[in-house]
Amino acid sequence: MSALLRLPDARESARRALWVAAAGCPGFYLFRYGLHDPVVALYAIFGALPLIMFCQVPGAPRERTRTLLTALPVGVLLVTAGTLLAVSSWAAACGMFVVGFVISYCSVGGPRLTGLATAFQLYYVLPCFPPYAPETLGSRLLGLALGVLLTVLAERFLWPEPAPEPYRMRLAGAAAAVADCTGAAADRLAAGPGTSPAPDPRAAADRALDGVRLSRVPLMERPVSPAARVRALRHTHAAIRHVMDQLDRLFTETGGAPGAPPATLALLRHTESALRRAATALRAGTAEEDGTLPEELDAFDAARAETLPGATAGRLRQDAVVRAVAEGARLVTEAARIALGGRPPGGRTPSSPFTYVATPAPVLWWRRLRMHLTPRSVHLQNALRVAAALACARLLVGALGLSHGFWVLLATLSLMRTSAADTRAGLGPAFAGTAVGAVLAAGLLYLVGEVPLFYAVALLVVVLVGFTVAPLLGPAWIQGVFTVAFVLIFTQLSTADWRISEVRIVDVLLGGSIGAVASLLAWPHGGQGELRRDMADFLARGAASCRAVIARLGGAPGPADLQQPVRHAMHFAEASSAQYHIECGDRHPSDRPWEAVLTVGYDMVHGGDLMLMSHQKGPLPAAVTVELTGLAERVAAEVLRAADALRAGDGDGADPARTPPATCPPEDSGPLRYVAHRTPAVPDAQALLIADAEAWLSGVARAAARIRGAPG
Repeated sequence: MSALLRLPDARESARRALWVAAAGCPGFYLFRYGLHDPVVALYAIFGALPLIMFCQVPGAPRERTRTLLTALPVGVLLVTAGTLLAVSSWAAACGMFVVGFVISYCSVGGPRLTGLATAFQLYYVLPCFPPYAPETLGSRLLGLALGVLLTVLAERFLWPEPAPEPYRMRLAGAAAAVADCTGAAADRLAAGPGTSPAPDPRAAADRALDGVRLSRVPLMERPVSPAARVRALRHTHAAIRHVMDQLDRLFTETGGAPGAPPATLALLRHTESALRRAATALRAGTAEEDGTLPEELDAFDAARAETLPGATAGRLRQDAVVRAVAEGARLVTEAARIALGGRPPGGRTPSSPFTYVATPAPVLWWRRLRMHLTPRSVHLQNALRVAAALACARLLVGALGLSHGFWVLLATLSLMRTSAADTRAGLGPAFAGTAVGAVLAAGLLYLVGEVPLFYAVALLVVVLVGFTVAPLLGPAWIQGVFTVAFVLIFTQLSTADWRISEVRIVDVLLGGSIGAVASLLAWPHGGQGELRRDMADFLARGAASCRAVIARLGGAPGPADLQQPVRHAMHFAEASSAQYHIECGDRHPSDRPWEAVLTVGYDMVHGGDLMLMSHQKGPLPAAVTVELTGLAERVAAEVLRAADALRAGDGDGADPARTPPATCPPEDSGPLRYVAHRTPAVPDAQALLIADAEAWLSGVARAAARIRGAPG
């Protein structure tokens, strides 16, 4: 036992066991033995138990308290609906489908709703079974309220859970690490020939960036809500990643070539300072005012324009990449300021990625809900799977006249996974644990008989000891302890009968089988089935976006927000990736190939945003537009080949760390040659725009070659 309690999760399981004992048992004992109202007693313990054992509430203690208090009116609505719809099996099953779907589908709104989903579903499940007794609704709601309020008090004051590390702290560490890389890049460019380079800080930055990936963040703390400030956190992460990608090009493509102009070094130093200020603001949790980076970018462009005559293709690209680093850092500071509650940046175009800041919250939520109303959405798939399984289980319970139908639906809900393979893998331990627990409970009932005091004490022991130890030992133990606990609860509400254990076994077998059939018939591959297609679609939309951005720079008309389709695809790719990692659980699969795909997509999205946001200088000359269009077509073709390889299953085995990047020598670039030999009729601003667009596209091609497993 002492060895178990030293395990990393021992404190968490012991804390939850104590909360169940403190929040669920007092109301149960008071109304069962003191006031002799078994209905209130039952709903008091089941008001607390699902919230504590089946749910996770994100945030700091005060935020968790608000979330739990918000759960009470929702629970009241669900218990009322279940009580009234218990009039017939068909009414209860239809209600079960609607409740199951709505609650599961609302997971698109982030972890605050996802964490409470199981409790909400059970609040409908328990009262939707016979007897149909609407006259007991008051007692049921009283018990529910008592259980929820005691849970709030226990969670807040009785061995409270420590506040998790905010996601912004992870972002602060990543921003600081990338700032170190920016300073190192400036040092390398400033070093003279023969100077030994300083230690490369990119490994530390890669580790910091790895820590902010959603797959590395605890499920309940992931910033996936449609709220503007939460979206800004994700935007901050993507912008930091973009800056690091551009810095990597400075390290690898230029080889740290010395002799950079003073303006280039100055911009990198200012960029480093901006990133450090963003990191400080994220750590402190307070928004900072605008820095001087926009003015420094203007000064850098002016200095670049003066050196355009006689500039080499290599210098043109290097300066364009440096500018992309600084523009990415500006995105970091602006997104971080929004995430911390500061005012949004001003002077943006309709294609700005920050347009969501001025959008009302209900509109953001509606757009997110509407976006996932498609069969390819993993959220819609999960919601339909859960709703259909629970509705079928409710109909089957009514048809068979099972006395404890609640256990059937609980088994369906707790054993069904998002893929058929995971559901089948969980059935064996669940059935074995249920059988052992039922045998133990039956032995107790047979030997003890009608001794309520014994069962009251035994329930408290099972809750405190069993709920502490079982999560540390595995799924079979969890099912066994829950079986004993449920038998002890219902034994105290009716005549003690050892056959109740037999009912529990049958119900779990039936509920688990229904969940397995639902997982087998409805999207059996789960998130993994959508991941490849969504990633490929993300690349395909990104390729189209590259063409569209270059066409816009050439003066072609188009929608106000050219990037909307690729952002839509990006969201689906991120959602399926998150679902994939949830399904993988503790197996920690290699997600390096998928991260490489996301990196290419982010380069296309955020690089395109920067091109559209930073350059409003009028259409480019027709001659260079043709050159850039040809480059965009070649880059798009490279990206589409990577997308086709993913769809065919050939691209997910490449290791980007061992794949040579695409080689795009600046000397061979038509657009850069055009700038180097431009005529006086081409304004400086347009020449700089050409160089920046070429650097963006060549960077995308370089990243895309990593996916295909071959140099470009």
